[in-house]
Amino acid sequence: MTEDGQGLHVLRKRGESVEAGVVRAVKDGQPLHGDLVRLQHREGTPLFDVEVLHTTRTLGRPPQVATKKFRDGWDRVFGAPAERDEEPS
Repeated sequence: MTEDGQGLHVLRKRGESVEAGVVRAVKDGQPLHGDLVRLQHREGTPLFDVEVLHTTRTLGRPPQVATKKFRDGWDRVFGAPAERDEEPS
């Protein structure tokens, strides 16, 4: 059990490697701090099979969440990038 009582410490075997981790319940509106998984208990054992439903791993940069429509609206309100870089008159 974790210190806050909201998660369980686990060992996860992925391929040939074994990783330590924490399993917590998903809460609506709260960020994920790792993979979203579904656990399927293996009968007669203390083991679970893991199905990854969503991964939060990134490529070292933040995700692009702004749509073209959002960026066009931003430019109408705050000016295009070149206009924002100009010195005020």
